[in-house]
Amino acid sequence: MTLAQMAALHAACFTTPRPWTGDELASLLQSPLVFALSESAGFVLGRAVAGEAELLTLAVDPARRRQGIGASLVGRFLQEARARQAQTAFLEVSADNSAAIALYHRAGFAQTGRRRGYYVAPDGTRSDALILSRAC
Repeated sequence: MTLAQMAALHAACFTTPRPWTGDELASLLQSPLVFALSESAGFVLGRAVAGEAELLTLAVDPARRRQGIGASLVGRFLQEARARQAQTAFLEVSADNSAAIALYHRAGFAQTGRRRGYYVAPDGTRSDALILSRAC
């Protein structure tokens, strides 16, 4: 998947937090610690350092959701995290994103923290970020 395709897909998936641009994605991917895994209808970006792996973002084409693509990408993220010597994986997700929270719970993630008012929607409303983690 090209950077332009990733940026377009991210824009189709997110308003809060705001979608990442192609330049922002490219900047992240310049780091040897950051990795991208993709399928035809989605991608995941992760970073692994010092025994921890962070799932930075997961985007699945809204028309192709609930077909196992997100679960596959999360599984591949965890495999890559282990290959990069991570013992723990974590992520942040909007407390309002019940579908994503359910996906991550099915993958074995559990809530370990909360950032109050972390995300700001285009209309100015704020929502909490849940911090989820699990062993790799």
